[in-house]
Amino acid sequence: MKYILSIDQGTSGTKSIIFDEEGNAVAKGHADLHTNYFDNGFVEQDPEGIYQNVLDSVSFCLQDFQSKGFNTSEIASCGISNQRETFVLWDSTGQTLAPAIVWACKRSIEICQKLISDQYENSPIGGWGALIRQKTGLIIDPYFSATKLLWLLENDANLKQKLENREVYFGTVDCWLLYKMTNGKSFKTDYTNAHRTLLFNIHTLQWDKDILKLWGLEKLNLPEVYASSSEFGDFELDIINLNRKSQIVNRILPITAMIGDSHAATFGEGCFETGTAKVTLGTGSSIMMNTGSKPIISEHGMLSTICWSTENRIDFALEGAIVACGSTIEWIKNELNLFKDVAETEEMALKIADNAGVYLIPAFSGLGAPHWQMNRRASIEGMTFGTSKNHIVRAALESIPYQIKDVIMAMNKDMGVDLKAISVNGGLTRNGFVLHFLADLLGVPLKKQQNPDVSALGAAYLSGLKSGVYRDIEHLNELNARKISSISPNLTNQTVKTGYAGWLQKVKEITQ
Repeated sequence: MKYILSIDQGTSGTKSIIFDEEGNAVAKGHADLHTNYFDNGFVEQDPEGIYQNVLDSVSFCLQDFQSKGFNTSEIASCGISNQRETFVLWDSTGQTLAPAIVWACKRSIEICQKLISDQYENSPIGGWGALIRQKTGLIIDPYFSATKLLWLLENDANLKQKLENREVYFGTVDCWLLYKMTNGKSFKTDYTNAHRTLLFNIHTLQWDKDILKLWGLEKLNLPEVYASSSEFGDFELDIINLNRKSQIVNRILPITAMIGDSHAATFGEGCFETGTAKVTLGTGSSIMMNTGSKPIISEHGMLSTICWSTENRIDFALEGAIVACGSTIEWIKNELNLFKDVAETEEMALKIADNAGVYLIPAFSGLGAPHWQMNRRASIEGMTFGTSKNHIVRAALESIPYQIKDVIMAMNKDMGVDLKAISVNGGLTRNGFVLHFLADLLGVPLKKQQNPDVSALGAAYLSGLKSGVYRDIEHLNELNARKISSISPNLTNQTVKTGYAGWLQKVKEITQ
């Protein structure tokens, strides 16, 4: 039996999971990661802390693996999935030059406004928006790495000088981890992570020289870019501080996959065909639909992105980001005190026949795709004296399927075809009301993986394809088919259709 070590490095912590040849998790380790949130909207992490967090997680996982009687010599390779857009800067010695700037950081809002409105240096008439969308498939937004890099250079003269001297190395979290795990021998990233920087051309699959030059970044040291399933380097396991009983000292483990976490989840869910999609129901939501072998530049508010890749195949995707899903429910719990446990919300929603015209527009940090109205504010609409806490809770839960429907409708318009199948994952999949409401609203079955750690699974699959543990995509389809349950839609449910029509009207009213 051969095994794959999968490292899933997220914003709040790192999971390390070892999978067997059947795609089953046989050992796990987890370590929490500290994030610094500041009042001014800055969000940062310690780069060395991220790396140590990974080592701790891997250490716990390997100890669990060994305690169950397995031998680490049977681990064939390692795959990495990671929080996207977060980046690190370092010099040729590996010394970091700034905190890790996290994807959620808003420090570059003003720079983005200047770039969009042609007030930035070297801006074309009408701003950078059209050029960036054409070259990258993305939009100018603080979400993506490059605008925050520009902020750092504007506000740190020493860093700016180091850039002029070609002394600055730039990498997303996967690249930084690879550099550290290989003792500085590998400076590489994959297509999915490179693309989310706003500096990578989605058509040529290369760093875009025009953008780099016009933004004054042509002297930046950028990593080599490879398919997600490739040979990236060797993880020198002796750097892990395990107990003396460890059998892995001086063991070299090939790293054969790196991929952004949402893309890894899409692969783990088995979105291998055009028109298949996944929805992650977490704090926010990432919806990604496979569009096949060519990128589609969206005309309906979606992001065009690279879905996943092997050395002989690259699939593209449309992506919609929803800002508030689980966070809306947490806000109601913590600030309105309408319930004590999130698990109560399903029963509360089912106590009433419908929402009675009450809608919660969860624009706590603006509305994401396909609206991209980031200056909106949250509101509860349609309340009367007959409104109860159950109506408010139901309105909050319903806002999740409604937002997903908005995104799926936009994707269908861009692709010119309807959704084939959709997979769901994330903490909110435990809420039966949300899942059945979503299935009825979309009118297609929902597929749900038995394995909740689909990002880790996706990275393991990609790693195993390269190291020979998994035969091919068809083999992965067979493995997934054994581990998926399905939720069928009730196509006669008129409540969801009426509710969605009301949602569209409320969103339109706020827009006006």
